[in-house]
Amino acid sequence: MNDYLFRSLMFLPGHNEKLLNSAAKSEADVLLLDLEDSVQPVENKQVARNKIRDWVSRGAFKNHYVFPRVNDRESGQLLKDVYELTIDGIHGFTYPKSEIGEDVYFFDKLIETIEYEKGIPKGTFKIIPLIETAAAVMNVQDICKASDRVVAIAFGCEDFVADLEGIHDSDGQSINTPRALIAMAARANKIIPIDTVHINIHDLEDLEKNLIIAKNLGFEGMLTLHPKELPLIHKYFSPSYEEIEEAKEILRLFETAVKDEKGVAIMNGKFIGPPMVIAAKKILAKAAKIEKKIIN
Repeated sequence: MNDYLFRSLMFLPGHNEKLLNSAAKSEADVLLLDLEDSVQPVENKQVARNKIRDWVSRGAFKNHYVFPRVNDRESGQLLKDVYELTIDGIHGFTYPKSEIGEDVYFFDKLIETIEYEKGIPKGTFKIIPLIETAAAVMNVQDICKASDRVVAIAFGCEDFVADLEGIHDSDGQSINTPRALIAMAARANKIIPIDTVHINIHDLEDLEKNLIIAKNLGFEGMLTLHPKELPLIHKYFSPSYEEIEEAKEILRLFETAVKDEKGVAIMNGKFIGPPMVIAAKKILAKAAKIEKKIIN
């Protein structure tokens, strides 16, 4: 199990001083400081690089993971993005428009070359590919396997639906299948599945509905656009007190059964099998990561 706590990943434009200040004070686990879509016109991309480098170097985001979203490989901006932001305080990069595994492999080698040139240990900077097209969904397994730097994959539903030429309906029919495929691919490759942004940031009731779906599908976190969504996101992607206590009891009963050579343990009339034990250990591991963040 990896050591990352990726419940909430918040996008914000890297050139906006006011929003950078807000992000530094936020409870988001991960800051996706944007260099791509939200940074316009193109002249602002260098402004964003400069500001991100300055804020990170000052330790403003020391309580967050920092994964800037870089520009895509066709933009002419990617090399500058990565070269200027491979610095202490940045944990990796969010990579847009990952269509096939080779896209991520290319990005891996670009980072590796820069690490080598700067004397930075190989593998320091991680990658979160964005799954934003029909091709990306169909190739999601290859994307997950393309680099050891990949620690999570994240779904971008709006770009996906546009590429699909479908409709983002209120019931989410057009995105249910890709959501499930993305979560399964991530789990199959021992990386973190991150659900898509919730566009209607003021509709917290709809956000909660989508969080229930995301948790049921196996997602571990969600992309977000606004700090007001963070309390609900953290509620659903953090173990509750009841879940923690139940996990402790499952492990206690199982360990007692093993010690007493009973072979099986029973809780509330149900057999405690290996899947329940594994799930309990994961719940307690996540609770420990959250507690560590709170203490720090």
